Amino acid sequence: MGGYRSLRDLDWGLLVITLTICALGILQIYSATHGTKFGNIWWKQVLYVTVGLGLLWLIANIDYHTLLGQVPVLYVGLIVLLFALLWIATPVFGARSWIPLFGGFQFQVSEFGKLVIILLVARYLTNLRRDHLGGRELLKLSGLVAIPMALILKQPDFGTAMTYLAILGVGVFLAGLRLRHILIVAVVAVVIPVVVYRFDLLLEHQRARLVSFLDPEADPRGSGYQVIQSKIAIGSGGMWGRGVSQGSQTQLRFLPVPHTDFVMATFAEEHGFVGVVAVLGLYMLLLLQIVQNAQTAPDRAGMYICMGVAALLLVHLMVNVGMAVGRMPVTGIPLPLMSAGGSSMLTTFLMLGLVHNVRLRRFVN
Repeated sequence: MGGYRSLRDLDWGLLVITLTICALGILQIYSATHGTKFGNIWWKQVLYVTVGLGLLWLIANIDYHTLLGQVPVLYVGLIVLLFALLWIATPVFGARSWIPLFGGFQFQVSEFGKLVIILLVARYLTNLRRDHLGGRELLKLSGLVAIPMALILKQPDFGTAMTYLAILGVGVFLAGLRLRHILIVAVVAVVIPVVVYRFDLLLEHQRARLVSFLDPEADPRGSGYQVIQSKIAIGSGGMWGRGVSQGSQTQLRFLPVPHTDFVMATFAEEHGFVGVVAVLGLYMLLLLQIVQNAQTAPDRAGMYICMGVAALLLVHLMVNVGMAVGRMPVTGIPLPLMSAGGSSMLTTFLMLGLVHNVRLRRFVN
């Protein structure tokens, strides 16, 4: 435990921003669920944040080079677990994504798989030691990422699978791509969703969600209901919001799952445009802090890790907020640090722990 691992050397700015967003999320979860069967979710969220802080400190103290050395074992373990889920997991909302644990808690393997993919991409690209990523190397890395993606799509969980592409995309971009490879990546990025949709790799309700965002009014009581109610909630918040526990769409239970997928819609209804701008500003500061740690990373591996975390959080933020305002399909991607859910919260803290890990070793030779 060298001096560079002391508490004072943590990125306290990043930590304060993280906990502020978490506090706003807990407040909103409480407001959206009190008086319902989900009324105890808020204290579980407090527990997840507390455990998450412990995991952040734990992973920050394991040299990320050691973690990179264990990538083959972690990757094989991820594949085995994802494959086993297809046979042993009980479907939840139609997807075999969770392993039940004690006390009613559940473990979502694909969420923790994001950590493995971040480390995998960082290790692979660091070991290349080249200024440009060749076609063969690009195909190999894409294949490694595609295997867990395919197993997650089979669950099926389209949203989580697509987030893996964000990690791959930012990694290969930073590694240096030739123009022809950029064109190939662009084509693949377009083809994969089309193939997934065309060959029925999604459940019927997931297919309906992907289409309904284009015209939610076509099925206002079915696939378009969530988006319509979300937009009504956001609009009713106005400039300053209706106040905590005063939102009509949320409190009268018109808006489904207000504590998970649509927590931003409930926040907008109760805190208004000003509140939304403030919380989005916090997310911007969070991302900028992570990018700053990437810039001061002691090596390329640390830079790839930090930028992988930043890319993943940015995609989550864009997709979730886009869902709330009807500009993205409803794919069940949570809002980092605000949406209720243990796997998502703990994974986010572990990813931020990797960022702190890189920061704590920025002066180590």
